Amino acid sequence: MADGRLDKALVQAFPDVSRTRLQALIAEGRVTVEGKTVTEARRKVKQGEALGVVLPEAVAPEPQPEPMTLDIAYEDKDVIVIDKPAGLVVHPGAGNETGTLVNALIAHCGDSLSGIGGVRRPGIVHRLDKDTSGLLVVAKHDKAHQGLSEQFAAHGRDGRLKRSYLALVWGVPDKARGVISAAIDRSTANRQKMAVSRGANAREAVTHYEIIETFGTPPVASLLECQLETGRTHQIRVHMAHIGHPLLGDAVYGSGFRTSARKLPEAARKALESLDRQALHATTLGFEHPRTGRAMTFESPPPEDFSALLRALRLKDTNT
Repeated sequence: MADGRLDKALVQAFPDVSRTRLQALIAEGRVTVEGKTVTEARRKVKQGEALGVVLPEAVAPEPQPEPMTLDIAYEDKDVIVIDKPAGLVVHPGAGNETGTLVNALIAHCGDSLSGIGGVRRPGIVHRLDKDTSGLLVVAKHDKAHQGLSEQFAAHGRDGRLKRSYLALVWGVPDKARGVISAAIDRSTANRQKMAVSRGANAREAVTHYEIIETFGTPPVASLLECQLETGRTHQIRVHMAHIGHPLLGDAVYGSGFRTSARKLPEAARKALESLDRQALHATTLGFEHPRTGRAMTFESPPPEDFSALLRALRLKDTNT
């Protein structure tokens, strides 16, 4: 943990708990620094200081409906395609029992959601990280869930499924186009992280990338389009860090590149600070409709925080 704000330090220590939830726990007096209760999220902490969090007892496991405004790209009686904002957790979990996409979907769809995923993940066929924005599809009933799951299980190799992401990474990969094939498992050093692994439990992971644009002279960052052939937890983030080009804003897998921000133009440094998340957006989602068989493709432009960083990266630093 590097020096910085208490809430940001806790996000690094507990990546599965939303920053909003951690800020609430701080305000409730459930967080300590060196054994002393702290109620100010902006409180500065130093590397090596002991942090403590008291999580409240678990609530009932069945998610409850919570009305929420959803950005719906498409909906029919079988599926619903959501353009998820950054910061929204997909399904309930430790530290995120409420305020998730699942809670919103239960309110929106009622009892029609597929039960295959279990009570904690009704209708969920795939997921996006909390701080990754963009498109995902949800099944409204079990038959649709089965049809979509078959496509995701095929990893797009049969041509039915397409998932592409826009990613801003530090530096520029050696090749204009490339394939990263490196199995992923949970990190043995930090169970909150994933890592490239050759262990017996590691699962195949394949990411295709193409350089879209570079920024700076010499280039300090680049915009990539990444296509998933598999869908492992944190796959793009882990793979790009593995080849030495972690995502901008990724506090978990790109912490060693924080000083690289000094190389950015001033406007880009401020935009990156405002982004306050990994620069990753699920921009394209294509699949075969599970009932009609019709090929469907959806596009999502980057949200404003991502777009603002892009615009700033394209500017020349007036201070140089």
